[in-house]
Amino acid sequence: MVFRTAIGFVHSKEDAGDLTQEVFLKVFRSWNTFRGDAEISTWLYRITINLCLNHIEQQKRRKFFQITGDSLNDFFNRQSEEKNPHQLLEESELTKTIQNAIDDLPDKQRTAFVLSKYDDLSQQEIAAVMETTEGAVEQLLQRAKANLREKLKKSVGN
Repeated sequence: MVFRTAIGFVHSKEDAGDLTQEVFLKVFRSWNTFRGDAEISTWLYRITINLCLNHIEQQKRRKFFQITGDSLNDFFNRQSEEKNPHQLLEESELTKTIQNAIDDLPDKQRTAFVLSKYDDLSQQEIAAVMETTEGAVEQLLQRAKANLREKLKKSVGN
């Protein structure tokens, strides 16, 4: 659950794995502060989301000063007998475009979208995690989908 949520935010197995470890370290260190007002899973989601958002902000600051070729290295180091390099490049670009569109969503919309699509939580569960109402979650999801549609129709099409 923690890993799925993290990968929905950071789109990298390595980063998601590191964040998952950070979440459980934080849970271990702050277990005595858990009051029991919410489900443990809700508490875990909140910690995960906060750490992921902090990680994304740190990455944005680092990217400002650093250009990496990781995605090109990943692409050229892949081995596949089923798809040619052109197909792999197109898929890689499409995936990156979608990930960038998700990353560009406002934090609350992105959080609701990731919890809905990556973790398959109900609106009621998302509302508990985000400490808001189900109606607010529904609005966030509608806005997130509309924003994604708008951003992606230029590059991906209908």
